[in-house]
Amino acid sequence: MTQGRLWCSLTSVSTAVPIAEGLFTWPSDQPSLIGASCRVCGTTTFPAQGSCPRCTAEDMEEQRLHRTGTLWSFTVQGFRPKDPYRGPTEFRPYGVGYVELAGQTIVESLLTTDDPGVLEIGMPMELVIVPFPTEAGGGDRDDVVTFAFRPTGGAAP
Repeated sequence: MTQGRLWCSLTSVSTAVPIAEGLFTWPSDQPSLIGASCRVCGTTTFPAQGSCPRCTAEDMEEQRLHRTGTLWSFTVQGFRPKDPYRGPTEFRPYGVGYVELAGQTIVESLLTTDDPGVLEIGMPMELVIVPFPTEAGGGDRDDVVTFAFRPTGGAAP
């Protein structure tokens, strides 16, 4: 189990591409997740969507989400997920959690550690962008990035 493990080495930040467009601001020194907020009832979603899951209004506004939050729940993925999983060929366990972004929403995310001894429900977390290897063209790519949350030493908002 590891603290702060990255899944691969990133060859160049300037050429790195997001795992999917529209999930987070990139490139950025202070990246944020991109959500949407309903102008009718105030519900915030992540990822952004065109209609509100609460009131069904189609009046959604793009919103940058908080970079910090609180660990709401977590687990460690200990076996290779079924297709369409596109992680590295050689599977390694990884942390997955729900992070509550105060006043906005709860986000499901990779965590930078797979050590349950390091994680504690209610602990402060911070958004980071990390390399994510994918299987492409017969081999693992090293220029794809995704978002994750890491534990911080400060107090959560």
